[in-house]
Amino acid sequence: GGGSAPGVERTAARAEAPPGPMDRLVCGDVGYGKTEVAMRAAMLAVLAKKQVAVLVPTTVLAAQHERTFRERFKGYPVRIEAVSRMKTPEQVRAVLRDAADGKVDVLVGTHRLLASDVSFKDLGLVVVDEEQRFGVAHKERLKKLRRLVDVLTLTATPIPRTLHMSLGGVRDLSIIATPPEDRRAIRTFLLKFDPSAVREAIENELSRGGQVYFVHNRVRSIGSMEKFLRELVPKARIGVAHGQMGEGKLEEVMARFVNREVDVLLATSIVESGLDIPTANTIVVNRADAFGLAQLYQIRGRVGRSRERAYAYLLVPARRQVTKDARKRLEVLQRFSELGAGFRIASHDLEIRGAGNLLGKDQSGHIEAIGFELYSELLEEAVRELRGEPPREEIDPDVQLPVPAIIPDLYMPDVHQRLYFYKRFAQAATDEELDEIRAEIVDRCGDPPEELDALCAVMALKVRLRALSIRALEAGPGRLVFTLGDSAALDPFLLAKHVQASGGALRLTPEMKLVATTSPAPPKGAPGRAGGKPA
Repeated sequence: GGGSAPGVERTAARAEAPPGPMDRLVCGDVGYGKTEVAMRAAMLAVLAKKQVAVLVPTTVLAAQHERTFRERFKGYPVRIEAVSRMKTPEQVRAVLRDAADGKVDVLVGTHRLLASDVSFKDLGLVVVDEEQRFGVAHKERLKKLRRLVDVLTLTATPIPRTLHMSLGGVRDLSIIATPPEDRRAIRTFLLKFDPSAVREAIENELSRGGQVYFVHNRVRSIGSMEKFLRELVPKARIGVAHGQMGEGKLEEVMARFVNREVDVLLATSIVESGLDIPTANTIVVNRADAFGLAQLYQIRGRVGRSRERAYAYLLVPARRQVTKDARKRLEVLQRFSELGAGFRIASHDLEIRGAGNLLGKDQSGHIEAIGFELYSELLEEAVRELRGEPPREEIDPDVQLPVPAIIPDLYMPDVHQRLYFYKRFAQAATDEELDEIRAEIVDRCGDPPEELDALCAVMALKVRLRALSIRALEAGPGRLVFTLGDSAALDPFLLAKHVQASGGALRLTPEMKLVATTSPAPPKGAPGRAGGKPA
C-alpha cells in the first residue's frame, strides 16, 4: 500500500512472510500528537499517489480535522475535503464524485464514509481516529473498501478487544509515551453532586480567564440544567451543544466557544473526541458513574492542553448508590491522573470488562470460563501458527525428591499469599529471580525454615532442567532418574562418552532415561543437593 506510514518497515522486518498491509494501533495519551502522526502518514500516502480516508466519530471533530489538515498541508498541492452532516447534500455529492474520480487526496468524514455510495479511485491508507467510538462492524466494513489498505488506528484508551488483539500480536501496537513539553497532569476530584462545589469550580476557572466544559449527557433535561447553571453562575455566558441540534446551530455554538464568546459550554458527550481548545481548563462531568472508563478518560482529556493546571470534577448522585463497576471505574480514573495514563487505564478496562470476542462483534466480555492466562496462551499459539512460526513447546520439568519443599502454613498463614508466591516460583526463569522471591518472603515472614530453603533448591533445579529441556527428575533409593525425551538440549556423543566412562554409575535406557546410581541413603536434606550435581 502507498500509505507506508512509520512502522510498516518494522512490521515487515519482524515477520519473514511477505509484508502485508499495515494494521497498527497508535496508543498515545490525549493531546500527545497522534493527529500529527496521522498527518505525516497521510502525506507519505499522498506522495505515493494514493488516497487517504480519515474516519472520525463526530461532526465537530470532522470539522476540526478538516481545518487542522488544511493548515498543516498549506502550500502543498493536496486536496482535502470533508463529508458530514454539516455540509449540504449537494456539497457532499460533489465531493464524493471527485473522490471516486481520484481528485480528492484526503477525505475526512464521520460514519458517512462507510455508506455504500462512497468509493475511492485508489485508496492507500485509512486513519481511524478515536477507534473506541466505532463498532466492530463499522471498522471491518472500512477494511473491505480495499483488501490491501493500510490501517492506522489512533486512540488514547483502546477498547478491551482492540487492546487485547494488540497485546496478543494480532495487531501491531505503538505507544507514544512522552508528553509535550510543559504539559501538567490534570487534577481529578470525585464528588457527590453539590451546587456550591459546582459554582466554586466554574468561578475559579473564570477568575483566571479560562473556559469551562460542563458535560450533561441527557438531551431531554439539558434545558433545565442550563437554567440551573444560569441561576448558579449569573455572570457566565453559557452555550449549549448536543447532537440533536441543527448542523448550523451546533457549528455556530462551537465556533463561539473557540472564539471565547462563550464561558461555559454545556454539552453532551459530543465534546468527548479530539476537541483542542487550550483555554478550556476545567471540566465538570455530571453523572460520571453513567460513563464508561475510556469515555470518561477521553472527556477529561478535553482539558489540560496548555501549560495551565487543569481540573476535572466527576460528579455522582448525592442520594443514589453507584454500582460496583462504576465505583471501580471512577477509582481507576482518580488514581491514574498523571500524564500518560491512557494505556494503563485501558489495561484496567480490559480487567474490569473482559477481552471481548476477537472473531465476533463483542467489544468486551467475560473469559473467566478458561481463565485469562490460558486464553492468552491459546491466542498466542494461534497467532504463531498463522504467521507460520513453529509452535513453542514449553517444558515444565517434573521434580520428585524426598524432601518437603513447601512454604509452611505456620510460617506464612495467609493461603492467598502462599499461592501468590508459589505462582511466582513456578514462573521464575533465573537464579536471580528465585533469590529475589526468597528475599521478599524472608523480609515479610522472618528467618526461613528448612522447607522453604528446600523449595528454593528444587526450583533452582527446575530452572536448570528447563534450560536443558529435560522433562523430569525423580529420586529413588540409591539412584536419580532423568527423563530426557526427544528434545533434550544435550550433545548425544558427549552423553554417550560420559555413560561409557562412568563404569556403570550412569546408564541410558531405550526410553531416553538417564539413570545415575548414587551412594546409599544420604543424610536428610542431601537428595536435594545431590540432585543438583548431575543436572
